[in-house]
Amino acid sequence: MSRSSAIRDSWHPQTRQDREAVLAELREVLASAHFCNSKRYPALLEYIVEKTLDGESDLLKERTLGVEVFDRPASYDTNADTVVRYTAGEVRKRLSLYYHELGRRPAIQISLPPGSYVPEFLHADELDDAPASLAQTLPLQGDAVLHDPVGLRRELGPTWRGSLTAPGVRVGREIEAERATGRRWLLGLAVLLAVALLAGGGWKYREAHTRTALDDFWAPIVHDQSVAMMCTGGSVFAQNNFSGVATAGKDIDYPFVSMQSASAIAQLSGLLARSGGAGTELQSAATTPLTELREHPVILLGGYNNQWTLRLLQPLRFHFSPEPVASSIVDGTQPGVHWERDHSLPYSSADDYALVARYRDPTTDGWVIALAGVGRNGTEAAAQFVSSPHYMQMLRDRIGSDYANRNVEAVLKVSVIEGKTGAPSIQAVYLW
Repeated sequence: MSRSSAIRDSWHPQTRQDREAVLAELREVLASAHFCNSKRYPALLEYIVEKTLDGESDLLKERTLGVEVFDRPASYDTNADTVVRYTAGEVRKRLSLYYHELGRRPAIQISLPPGSYVPEFLHADELDDAPASLAQTLPLQGDAVLHDPVGLRRELGPTWRGSLTAPGVRVGREIEAERATGRRWLLGLAVLLAVALLAGGGWKYREAHTRTALDDFWAPIVHDQSVAMMCTGGSVFAQNNFSGVATAGKDIDYPFVSMQSASAIAQLSGLLARSGGAGTELQSAATTPLTELREHPVILLGGYNNQWTLRLLQPLRFHFSPEPVASSIVDGTQPGVHWERDHSLPYSSADDYALVARYRDPTTDGWVIALAGVGRNGTEAAAQFVSSPHYMQMLRDRIGSDYANRNVEAVLKVSVIEGKTGAPSIQAVYLW
């Protein structure tokens, strides 16, 4: 019986062929689902691998990576801006997940040791032992056996065959036969248990793991496995406005969010926590720069009180009309179509409208989810809509297609009674 083992050790490419082999493995890693939907993680991994192959691993320091990979100024504060440390941690985790799920042994494995920005390359070699005809076993204690190398046979001399079959000595074939019998018995027991589970409660497992329309909508954010930035608009009181508030700018020290926005934040945070996402980070839209939006999947909350919502949704088919024109959602392909609150009614009684969008944004090079109402009730309803399996199924039925990795927009109408948010209904959808 032959025995083989894989020995993994740190390996340093020496030749041009070695370098090409590492770069080929890098391309496979970057094409995987763990990296292909992001810009930051592939950029960092590709940079540190190439620098290491070029013999410049001594340059892989946090500040250098911040400047070279993430376009930070040379004087930036690494304590306040942790983009390099955070991204390296994500790269390290994603490499581990990639190789764990690969299902085969790669010729070369790329890893990033904890606390380091210098990658390591692991080379797997299969080493064969002695030929199968020479492998025998000798007893130690009880059922323990010793694999017999050639040197032991020389020590035993011509009598080694008789010695191996002496009383009390268990030959390797005998032990292997007993082990095979035990394995078959355990396998049979496992099959019986599996059948019992499937018959008695397997339907519960299938029901619990059935992929829902809600799962499909949030799949890009959850699968990204990085902290989602929840970027919310801020307001200040302005009694002369129809809504009673105005957008808070950078010069406002203490903006507030409405109860409706707070409700949306709570719903979404709970949803992502239950879905197995990496968590959320709450930021104010007025003080969040584009560089921060590029480093996370983004959830935009709020319409006219969120500058990033107005800017990033502008190229889409459904978007918000610019102020000071009437606050409304417009259809870019049909200039006469728009949705706006009835200004002849009090704000607390006028139906609201909301825009739900999930798309890959070219400005941030990442996934963006926008949940934005013309007013605050619309924002709350949009969050309820994307948190509900029922409403998400309605959206999928309306689209009539799989939308897990496609861009989608929906316009919602929201009933408002005495300031309270009612149930949303779908007015228009667009998939691309």
